Amino acid sequence: MKRSLYHFTGSTLRDGSPIPEPGVWLKHDGPVIPCKSGLHASEHPFDALAYAPGNLLHKVRLRGNITPHGNPVDKYCASERRIVATIDAECVMRSFARRVALDAVKRYWLEAPEVVVEYLKTGDETKRAAARDAAGDAAWAAARDAAGDAARDAAWDAARAAAWDAAWDAAKRKQRDLFKRMVNKEFKNHLASS
Repeated sequence: MKRSLYHFTGSTLRDGSPIPEPGVWLKHDGPVIPCKSGLHASEHPFDALAYAPGNLLHKVRLRGNITPHGNPVDKYCASERRIVATIDAECVMRSFARRVALDAVKRYWLEAPEVVVEYLKTGDETKRAAARDAAGDAAWAAARDAAGDAARDAAWDAARAAAWDAAWDAAKRKQRDLFKRMVNKEFKNHLASS
């Protein structure tokens, strides 16, 4: 494939082999079977995230025998894969998670403790434990209140499900686009500093 794809690893490949240097073609001998045998990559970094065993994110190219997987396709399996560039995506993933959480807090938890909002905005690790404690206390209170409301709300569930599905699809598309922009910005910064 001529376009770049995405693939996460830990400090080694899944079989314990070292990660090849950028530009070196890694070759798989044997059958190419998605999720079982071969060299995998996803067209979208959000899809690759679902299979991530670690923080290293690679832009890669595939060639040889290539088989798509999923409906819609969320990854490819190939007989050859080459790393084009690598970043440690831990900071990007943490920042992405905080941004998604902040969007949810702004929309659904208008009375969120300031320490929670501040941590989600800044990622200041000195506020993380206090934010977690405050969020946990509020979650327990909400769970108690929700338990009492559950029976009354059961009749509305079917009607809300359709609206919720549509809203969730829109939110997921927005999150996918955000994650891809953040990842590509990090790759661009990495390449500029190399």
